[in-house]
Amino acid sequence: FARQAMIGIRARGALEPLAATLEAMPEVDYVVIVAGSFDLLVEVVAESDEHLLEVISQRIRAIEDVVSTETFVYLALRKQSYAWGVR
Repeated sequence: FARQAMIGIRARGALEPLAATLEAMPEVDYVVIVAGSFDLLVEVVAESDEHLLEVISQRIRAIEDVVSTETFVYLALRKQSYAWGVR
């Protein structure tokens, strides 16, 4: 798919049910509960900018406990590694 973005989500209430809702979305391939400015970080892979907009505005932002989002659109992926915990 042509478009990837990391979305910072500010939420209210328990985070685990919200994380589970986000995990169920087929466009979401990464969900993490974090400390700091955001409550969750979610990576979305979409077919196009229009698809990304639909996922953000009509699905993620429509979830009741989502207070706000901030989207970081990837312009160039320089490194992606999933060797965590491996030496």
